[in-house]
Amino acid sequence: MKSRHLFPTKISALSTLIFLSACTVGPDFKSPDASTSQHYDQQAEQRLGQGGNKPGEQRIELGKKVGGEWWSAFRSPKLDQVVRRAIDGNLELVAADATIRQAASSVAAAEGALYPQVDFGAQAGRARTHNAKDPSISNFYAIGPRVGFDLDVFGGNKRQVEEQQAFTDLQKHRYEAAYLTLTGDVASQALLVASANAQMRAVEKLLANDAKNLELVRMAHANGSTTQIDVSLAETRLAQDRTLLPPLAQQRDSARHALSVLTGKGPADWIAPDFDLAEFALPSNVPVSLPSEMAHDRPDILQAEAELHMANAAVGVATANLYPHVTLSATLAQAASGNGGAALWGFAAGIAGPIFDGGTLKAERQAAIDGYKATLAGYQQTVITSFGQVADTLQAINHDAEENLAQDDALRAAETSFRLNQQAYAQGENSILQVLEAERAYEQALLGQIRVKTAQYLDTVRLFVALGGNSVGVFDQRVASRDEQKPSYQ
Repeated sequence: MKSRHLFPTKISALSTLIFLSACTVGPDFKSPDASTSQHYDQQAEQRLGQGGNKPGEQRIELGKKVGGEWWSAFRSPKLDQVVRRAIDGNLELVAADATIRQAASSVAAAEGALYPQVDFGAQAGRARTHNAKDPSISNFYAIGPRVGFDLDVFGGNKRQVEEQQAFTDLQKHRYEAAYLTLTGDVASQALLVASANAQMRAVEKLLANDAKNLELVRMAHANGSTTQIDVSLAETRLAQDRTLLPPLAQQRDSARHALSVLTGKGPADWIAPDFDLAEFALPSNVPVSLPSEMAHDRPDILQAEAELHMANAAVGVATANLYPHVTLSATLAQAASGNGGAALWGFAAGIAGPIFDGGTLKAERQAAIDGYKATLAGYQQTVITSFGQVADTLQAINHDAEENLAQDDALRAAETSFRLNQQAYAQGENSILQVLEAERAYEQALLGQIRVKTAQYLDTVRLFVALGGNSVGVFDQRVASRDEQKPSYQ
């Protein structure tokens, strides 16, 4: 009869423990609400939304996301090859990959605390007994397993696992951010190589024209038709224009070296191919996702969200520390002393909780709460900053289009002037110096046009990067691709 009364009591106690085990204190994490903003810069959006009708103009498609490998929009096979090489060989991505795996191992380690801890113990020795009638010396030993289990009644261990999982997400988004930066840098450096090459060719033509001009002025001075001042001016112009080449050569060489480093090689170990602006096509239609979608498209925002998740879990850990810890333990050992031996077992339950700690635990919880608030503000600032970057880039593309139209007008005017001066010289109406001056003006306008086109390309790259470049999820795609390439032994 007595056992019948004990059975419901045991069931009740067990049910209570299970219920308590399911209790996890602290706030559950919820992703911040999406931004209510619908625009980055309405003036730029309106202007670019109606563009694309003239050569060199671009049109944005607001509400459409960047898809696929964004750099392929420039239609350069060389660029595609170098970007793929960089993704495969970049050492920062290799380091980020290893860091993610390290974080995943930390999650597995934290999850271990959710399960019973089983270990094995053994002890042996020799002892002398003094309080017996006949003092004696004997050997003793004990050997057997021990089991311990923290019931995690208030979910402190679960919150620690959650914190580690959020940290792993953080590392994944850092990988995505590194990937995005890498692809943007490769595209930018390739365009700088192409721009430097194009400008150097234009400057070389300009120097050839200056040399012809100087030769003609010297001949005219020898004939007495010009003064030494004219000769000096022609020499000065040639000397000044020669200073244009070294910076362009340095830009080209630095960009090449940067491409080598980005692919995980030294500049002497791998030389990037020469790029030409004619190999690139300026994307006429550029997708631009809505501000409300930005939180899902940019890895730095997702990184800030993961940090917010970690801070939220830290509040849960600090809250759980305010409550008692309930543990269960059991032992089973084979023990012997002297000539006798026995099997020993034991089972125990324990509870430990804070009574007085000088306010330490409450202060730690408040610190965790304040840390969460600071991280939330940082997240919000990251979102706002991303909007500003997109707005700046949209306006840059807008002004690039305006400058491109103005530069085209200047180039056409210089070309017309050059042609008319050639015709006038053929009819004997002006001198060869006037023709050379018109030719020089045309070449300077051509140099300006190259710089404007370079700015258009680079700002387009910056826009793709500011929009996230479809980089979210690339680590998971890389892992899946790597798993598919593993040999199957079946």
